[in-house]
Amino acid sequence: MLGIIGKKIGMSQLFDKDGKLYPVTIVEAGPCPVVQVKTEAKDGYSAIQMGFDEIPERKATKPQIGHFKATNAKLCRHLIEFKNFDTELSKVGQEISVGIFKAGQKIKITGTSKGKGFQGVVRKFNFRGGPKTHGQSDRLRAPGSIGQSSWPSRVIKGMKMAGRMGGKVTTVKNLQIIRIDEEKNLIYIKGAVPGSINGIVQIRRQES
Repeated sequence: MLGIIGKKIGMSQLFDKDGKLYPVTIVEAGPCPVVQVKTEAKDGYSAIQMGFDEIPERKATKPQIGHFKATNAKLCRHLIEFKNFDTELSKVGQEISVGIFKAGQKIKITGTSKGKGFQGVVRKFNFRGGPKTHGQSDRLRAPGSIGQSSWPSRVIKGMKMAGRMGGKVTTVKNLQIIRIDEEKNLIYIKGAVPGSINGIVQIRRQES
């Protein structure tokens, strides 16, 4: 499975040759140096470890410096593994660029969704809320009954209730690449991508 690490730049829009408008998310992806190659024989699974966002040595910890120096790779802020990558085509020190993708290709993107803090059930789960008449004065955004009267006399596991919203690892599938700018390491992806601006995302080719 081919993949790369990127940083969400923001959203814009593009027109195709027929004048059709596409909302796009711009992601700066790579180049990502291969820091480590893991094999079935040595590690029990096949994967490669990529780095992203090069940093000077003064900004890295001693364990990080030791890990990168062991493979003579550039120091990077982020390290992410991609399983089932073609390890034969990936060597330590090799750089993975946006050139592994093509315009029109289907991809899936994993990122951390925007954190919304503590939210009620109306915003978090789209609850309708209580009636606005017949003596209801403070139940407009309440969840309603959450339990039972006689049996089992408890709140059932998984009940939709108020709580923290967002800030979770999310994967969006069936996204399409509209354009690739190899000179600037940019990928233009149709639609929205999870996460905030400058958030780190993992872009993987979608297996059909």
